[in-house]
Amino acid sequence: MASPPINELTNRAREIFRLVVEDYLASGQPVGSKTIARRGEVNLSPASIRSVLSELEGFGLLAAPHTSAGRLPTDLGLRLFVDGIMQVAEPTQAERAAIEAQLGQPGPIEEALANTSSLLSNLSGAAGMVMVPQREAQLAQVNLVPLDDRRALAVLVGEDGHVENRVLDLDGPVAPGTLQEAGNYITARLRGRTLADAAKAMQAEIRSGKSELDEASQRLVEAGIATWSEDATKRPVLIVRGASNLIDESVATDLERVRQLLDDLENKQSVAQLLDNARQAESTRIFIGAENRLFALSGSSVIAAPYRDREGKVVGVLGVIGPTRLNYARVVPMVDFTAQSLGKRFG
Repeated sequence: MASPPINELTNRAREIFRLVVEDYLASGQPVGSKTIARRGEVNLSPASIRSVLSELEGFGLLAAPHTSAGRLPTDLGLRLFVDGIMQVAEPTQAERAAIEAQLGQPGPIEEALANTSSLLSNLSGAAGMVMVPQREAQLAQVNLVPLDDRRALAVLVGEDGHVENRVLDLDGPVAPGTLQEAGNYITARLRGRTLADAAKAMQAEIRSGKSELDEASQRLVEAGIATWSEDATKRPVLIVRGASNLIDESVATDLERVRQLLDDLENKQSVAQLLDNARQAESTRIFIGAENRLFALSGSSVIAAPYRDREGKVVGVLGVIGPTRLNYARVVPMVDFTAQSLGKRFG
């Protein structure tokens, strides 16, 4: 069922609809005619308000969970509100400064992604999500440094200057010359390639017997390939923080919906696919309730925005997930500004 365009509603119906949605988003409870009348923003009796509520229900914009209860907006109604009525509240200067300060701290990019997810959760009171960048940086150099008899540190330097450290487990003591030889061998085969591509090439070369490495260096390279391959498979496609925020007093009578939502979040690959739909968006996208099959049962909303590098290329997607009564007016611009701030971390 398609909702009527907002300009087809009478001014009276539009105002009452707005009051119902705003009250519902604030309380999470159905809104009755007496509640609207007490607000004093419309000069109508409760009986007249009930008549308008029935009209809006007929349009599919509102629903009554029980015969004697008030109304709450449907997914269709929330979509109409978000697209046609809502006035966004831009982040304050203090909020902007706090976001930029937290995301501008030096450190590994993985730490910045986790911080972003936590930040979104704290700002929204829901769960924050950040999709890990899918592309792998091209590496320019690898240095192998001994830590002790059983471990070596691989320092991976990207062409964009990004540095990652990985610990390699060794079979036993390795001579410094062996570490240097293995590092030089890896570096020579990394140029113009991602680590995954270089690992495949090195593995094929070693298996074919074409490698000029001695036995000790060869074992070291193979240990690195095994570690990096395992590391890639263990990297999460999605970082979720603040799922506990989804359980509050308002869900006491709707625990099954929350359980379904938490189950959905466990399936991070599916959630990441949903977020991936926002990669081509110019700005923030909003998925409300049953508009997306993944969250049809849990009745949840997702607010998502792509984050871009300095060249404007999409690096990943971040967002917030929570009940359909999210504070859209506040969260939408927060998500958008956070995406802009995170993008500054990528060259």
